[in-house]
Amino acid sequence: MVNLRDLVRDVPDFPKPGILFRDITPILADAEAFEAATNAMSGIARVHGATKVLGIESRGFILGAPVAHHLSLPFVPCRKPGKLPAATARVEYDLEYGSDALEVHTDAVQAGDRVVIIDDLLATGGTAEAAARLCEQQGAEVASVLVMIELLDLGGAARLAPRHVYSLLKY
Repeated sequence: MVNLRDLVRDVPDFPKPGILFRDITPILADAEAFEAATNAMSGIARVHGATKVLGIESRGFILGAPVAHHLSLPFVPCRKPGKLPAATARVEYDLEYGSDALEVHTDAVQAGDRVVIIDDLLATGGTAEAAARLCEQQGAEVASVLVMIELLDLGGAARLAPRHVYSLLKY
């Protein structure tokens, strides 16, 4: 049995000094580990009655697409501004220093959809909250937020309440 935690690589001072980056690429490079991670996420999405899987750019694409495929569900890319070719809905959100935005196609999610939002990491929760707001503004329900890694000290899950948040690994 594969232990995902053993494969997470700690990279100090990336992307800037003082940050300890939790690198999931060794998990992606190990076929058994990658399958175990996406199977675990698929099981959670199934239990929550997902009808669509939304992946947040970019590592959320890597994890979300196989989950959507495994469950035979549509995959919705949630991207930085200007990357999607058709009409989009947009939500802006604050970062530690400045702001950013996420977009989805306006026809990607709608009322009646139960969307599972997938990303690699949950820190403060700002990005996941923006993705959830995008879904909810379109009339969809957020079935759950799934991440591979949650950084507990940064309080992202509390910020996303009352939405359900699941992480495969907690630090």
